[in-house]
Amino acid sequence: MADLHLTIGNKAYSSWSMRPWLALKASGLPFDETVLCLFTEETNAWLAANSPNRKVPLLRHGDLRIWDSLAIIEYLAELAPESGLWPKDSKARAIARSVSAEMHSGFQALRQHLGMNVRRTYPGFAVPADAQADIDRVQAIWAECRKTYGAGGPFLFGAFSAADCMYAPVVTRFVTYDVKLTPEAQDYVNAMLAQPFVADWIAAGKAEPWVIEKYELAV
Repeated sequence: MADLHLTIGNKAYSSWSMRPWLALKASGLPFDETVLCLFTEETNAWLAANSPNRKVPLLRHGDLRIWDSLAIIEYLAELAPESGLWPKDSKARAIARSVSAEMHSGFQALRQHLGMNVRRTYPGFAVPADAQADIDRVQAIWAECRKTYGAGGPFLFGAFSAADCMYAPVVTRFVTYDVKLTPEAQDYVNAMLAQPFVADWIAAGKAEPWVIEKYELAV
């Protein structure tokens, strides 16, 4: 058994679980995972007994428990500094942390109207105006990061990094809801969908047996 154990929610729906899972894969550190079906009595009881905020994700490392996605990513970056979860350049690293923190705390309309569901697509989905404003801001972030720091590869800061982990669930949302993107943003989405860890998560989400009706849009 690995020293690190990550407990997460449904891969089909749990955006906050996706982020540290990708970071763990990118870190190269061995870990075990447990996937819980959200909103069941059994899961709620387990979370009440084990997770300080009664939510997932939860990373356990010995007797240490870390229960926030961005905090987990920061911890992994300290455990595996050679993995490049954050850019080496101090300016790039500062911007990577800034855009990751913005994702962590912002984009409420996007979250509300375009819930994560990797198993579904909704062609012609009508994006509400407040969610479109969030989409425009995401594309602006991607464009600036790619233009200024992305010369070394197809991701936000060239190589796959923590910032990409933070925006990966948004990539899936843009696919699910048929969001119309700039050519540059679409190139980034395509690169993310081809990234092996991202592809593995999406495939696992599509294969899950559970269905949570609140995340299934009636069309």
